[in-house]
Amino acid sequence: MDAFQGILKFFLNQKTVIGYSFMALLTVGSERLFSLVAFKCPCSTENVVYGLVFLFAPAWVLLILGFFLNGKSWRLFTGCCVNPRKIFPKGHSCRFFYVLGQITLSSLVAPMMWLSVALLNGTFYECAMSGTKSSRLVGLICQGKPQECRDELHKVSCGKTSMTPADNEEVKLSLQAQSQILGWCLICSASFFSLLTTCYARCRSKVSYLQLSFWKTYAQKEKEQLENTFLEYAKKLSERNLKCFFENKRPEVFPMPTFAAWEAASELHSFHQSKQHYSTLHKVVEDGLELSPEDDETTMVLVGTAHSV
Repeated sequence: MDAFQGILKFFLNQKTVIGYSFMALLTVGSERLFSLVAFKCPCSTENVVYGLVFLFAPAWVLLILGFFLNGKSWRLFTGCCVNPRKIFPKGHSCRFFYVLGQITLSSLVAPMMWLSVALLNGTFYECAMSGTKSSRLVGLICQGKPQECRDELHKVSCGKTSMTPADNEEVKLSLQAQSQILGWCLICSASFFSLLTTCYARCRSKVSYLQLSFWKTYAQKEKEQLENTFLEYAKKLSERNLKCFFENKRPEVFPMPTFAAWEAASELHSFHQSKQHYSTLHKVVEDGLELSPEDDETTMVLVGTAHSV
């Protein structure tokens, strides 16, 4: 049992790495499936559009899904049309762009994986480049090759040119090599940029390494407890309402957070050293809240924290 708990704890501690590894395997599998089943280079003047669509369209879909599945996106934008000050609070107007940058970087992981795998495979790039109309690019690709290469470059991917099989294969290998070089350049650039952003974020951290570790642990536990509490209170409230409905009697008072409390607890969290609140919910519980007299009923400020958030 102890060994099982140790293994389970190891996997829980490495869930981020495991998640990215699973995403990478899924990306590789999807790319191979697209290449073998769906992708058929037309070997015509449509090569460029066809190849680029297969290269970039899935990446764009993955980027949209990344925004859609990121909980911070909805925390940031929910209700912003009714009350724009939710995303541009007084004194913290740049907070919106900071959080949006975090969401964007997180959402870019899957698209970058797709582009890297697709370029390393080379199929989509080969088809797209073989249909180029640029005389300069055609000259570079067909350098040292017969005139048929320039005239029938769009047929290289299908092997239907008038060139010898050796020349045709050499052009294909050249295009695939270019694609793989671009793929590795993209991987190296993304890795270096990720390292730079992580180092910059850690250098700008307002807390120590141990406190940051505790903060992450607290945030995860609070999220788990919050989901369980939602289920528990939703069950109790639904049971009370159904019981009162069928027994035709007035309901008892059911304790629930106020509208202002829901609004305050849904805001994005900003850490401040003078008050060690590890989440927005923690801040609301510790400080309470009150409605701001000059704003409408959906706007509130946290008591005692308006100047420190």
